[in-house]
Amino acid sequence: MRYFQFEHYFWLLRFACCLLLLSNPCTLKAFAIDSKMLQQKLNVEKGNTDSTTKNALVELQRFYKARNYEPVWFLQTSSSSLLDTALTFIESADKEGLDSRDYQFSKLLQLKQLEEQRSSSQSVTLELQTTRAVLTLARDLSRGRLSASSADPDWHIPQPSFDAVAFLQKALQSEDLTQSFNSLSPQEPSYQLLKQTLIRYQQISNNANWEKIPDMPSLRPHSTDSAVVLLRQRIAQAYAIEGIEAYNITPSDSLVYDEELVNAIKAFQIQHNLNADGVIGRNTLKALNTPLEWRIRQLRISMERLRWLPKNLGNRHILVNIAGFRLTAAEQGKSPLNMRIIVGMGYRSTPSFKSNMSHMVLNPYWTVPATIAQKDLLPKQQKNPAFFTTSNFKVYASYDREAEPIDPASVDWRALKNFPFLLRQQPGKNNALGRVKFMFPNSFDIYLHDTPSRALFQKDVRTFSSGCIRLEKPFELAAFVLGKQELSETFLTKIEEGNPATMHVPKQLPIYLVYITAWVDEQQNVHFSSDIYDRDMRALRYAGW
Repeated sequence: MRYFQFEHYFWLLRFACCLLLLSNPCTLKAFAIDSKMLQQKLNVEKGNTDSTTKNALVELQRFYKARNYEPVWFLQTSSSSLLDTALTFIESADKEGLDSRDYQFSKLLQLKQLEEQRSSSQSVTLELQTTRAVLTLARDLSRGRLSASSADPDWHIPQPSFDAVAFLQKALQSEDLTQSFNSLSPQEPSYQLLKQTLIRYQQISNNANWEKIPDMPSLRPHSTDSAVVLLRQRIAQAYAIEGIEAYNITPSDSLVYDEELVNAIKAFQIQHNLNADGVIGRNTLKALNTPLEWRIRQLRISMERLRWLPKNLGNRHILVNIAGFRLTAAEQGKSPLNMRIIVGMGYRSTPSFKSNMSHMVLNPYWTVPATIAQKDLLPKQQKNPAFFTTSNFKVYASYDREAEPIDPASVDWRALKNFPFLLRQQPGKNNALGRVKFMFPNSFDIYLHDTPSRALFQKDVRTFSSGCIRLEKPFELAAFVLGKQELSETFLTKIEEGNPATMHVPKQLPIYLVYITAWVDEQQNVHFSSDIYDRDMRALRYAGW
């Protein structure tokens, strides 16, 4: 009797299990993939791989070995499928400025949609390829998809390190896999705003055809021109895309470049990092005619560059955006100081790198680099024999610190083809470095400094230096570096005395020189700058974007 009861309950239990499995196909599939199948598949692929996929397979092996080759994406949670979560994450690559095709999204989706018709082998493929895509995308979002130094040889900031396997292992143990995925990309408002702009541009890109403004002489406010009709249409298009209220102009067929349109153009110039004078010159016209496709590409490579940066730039730091001609001093997530800057001219372009500011030099000498002495200053001396004297330069026959200066009049400058001397400009208000320079160790001999050439800060494109950074507000930066609201009497007295003096920074201050053409200001507005050194174009070609 007891045997009969046992057998009866045994068959009832088997029947209940069958009903459960039939009612939940995903559960069936969970049992359709066992650890041996996964291990065998990985071993087969390992034997047939090429160098391009070797690293990915090493990651897969490490990931699955740590979990005894148990599957991941066919296990059902109480709320939603992990596989659906993973595929949604992979699909989101496009919104991050990446390409979901690089992560085999369409292929994975097709395999997933096979459902009951999917073979065990296809399920294993879906399992492994999904994991591979997730690992790859996680790494790309965290540290950048491209090799920074290959895409931009002038970028010398090391990319962050990231262990994708460790991340996924931890993420699967968390209560919210989606949140773990969302945490991978930079969380700074600037990146998120660029992302939102990219998504908006992507949504309308197929239907956006700018009104092209023909080449014309500079158009000044209140003048009359037939191109004004096209300008109104172009600004109306900008309003439809950007939603900037200044672009919301009254429809009109007038040919007069009136006040309302002038104000809209000034807002456009601000958005595109141009002087807001309302004059439609060469640079403004170029920005007006730049297609949306290029802006999308700018956003993509700028977001990629932000992924190349460390996750934490420091509680206090200085960010120099070479492409934006802009320096921002940041403290506790805010930007108490920003200013215009002048950067290196094309053939002496300023590189991207990271350092720590160590000290300032007040009333600095300018020891002229040999190349500048040879190419820039010697021709001026040959043209005007009094140039070195009136510009307060001292000429030395050698680099010996004990050497005495020689009389410039004793040299036949016109006979020189090379420059065998050391040239040093004395401190003073007309010194090329101004009254203060900011020093940080680097292999490029780059530093920040004051300048007597103030008018150049009013130019749209400010590529006038030999690589170093000229500052619009050097004394305000000095106060920030010293951690003060304003400069002390001691500092100002030393400046007025005119003698060279060194002031050390209380605590080394991180400084980043970057090249980013789509960026966000302190008011959370997105701006676009020109690709002055063609570094975006070079990186985009490398990426195939």
